[in-house]
Amino acid sequence: MPDTMSLTDKLPHYARLMRIDKPIGTLLLLWPTLWALWFAADGWPPLQVLVIFVVGTFLMRSAGCVINDYADRDFDGHVERTRNRPLATRAVSPREALLLAAGLSLLAFLLILPLNATVLWLSLPALFLAGSYPFTKRFLAIPQGYLGIAFGFGIPMGFAAILGEVPLVGWVMLLANVFWAIAYDTEYAMVDRPDDLKIGIKTSAITFGRFDVAAVMLCYAITLGLLAAVGVAAERGVAWFAGLLVAAGIAGYHYTLIRERDRAGCFKAFRHNNWLGAAIFAGLFIDDLLRRA
Repeated sequence: MPDTMSLTDKLPHYARLMRIDKPIGTLLLLWPTLWALWFAADGWPPLQVLVIFVVGTFLMRSAGCVINDYADRDFDGHVERTRNRPLATRAVSPREALLLAAGLSLLAFLLILPLNATVLWLSLPALFLAGSYPFTKRFLAIPQGYLGIAFGFGIPMGFAAILGEVPLVGWVMLLANVFWAIAYDTEYAMVDRPDDLKIGIKTSAITFGRFDVAAVMLCYAITLGLLAAVGVAAERGVAWFAGLLVAAGIAGYHYTLIRERDRAGCFKAFRHNNWLGAAIFAGLFIDDLLRRA
């Protein structure tokens, strides 16, 4: 790709690098963040805090995607699903990618400056997790667990923004998110397993081997079990548990999509996790409405 391309010409490539055309990742970050904000505020959080976290989620997910493609730039060209990414095709240079990721991260940090000191301190490990996750695929057997912490760090930050601290329930919700991320990202990794085996990247789909489907379903069960325990501890109402029941039904549907390990089915299951996260939030939202009725 010629270096003489104008900024206007490169904007579509930057947008693809940030996955603006694929919002599923942002949603998978956003739902757990919303769970935390609604739990901590016992209903609607302050509008300023809500806007900060929604926009911040988009910015940090975008920065994470850029760093991910930077880390995988020498691998993506060998994987069927990723061979046309901007860094793999040299439409964007590594230097441009790093500058873009730094700019997005800076905007996210500026966004949280009005919040309390606890949130600011928690933003440091959040940034480290987002930036380091892509490199864990070189040495961690289940890097999806690390991803779950990175994707779920909006949970402790959300509690801190409302309460000034992170109660035990916030950390349990983060743990639940870790297992959820292992479940949905294993489905995602099942799509790329043949290519990942060739290039030597480690994923949970490879580590779990022939037990991959069972592991996904077990992780779903642990996720919902932990969230049910959170609901009991917080004395949530029937709507919260109804939301978890709907989420369990969605997880059961995912089993039908992944049991044959068909690539298209596995990818559909991954994307469908948006509805699982939405079902849990809907249960929480309705439960708060009923408590105030």
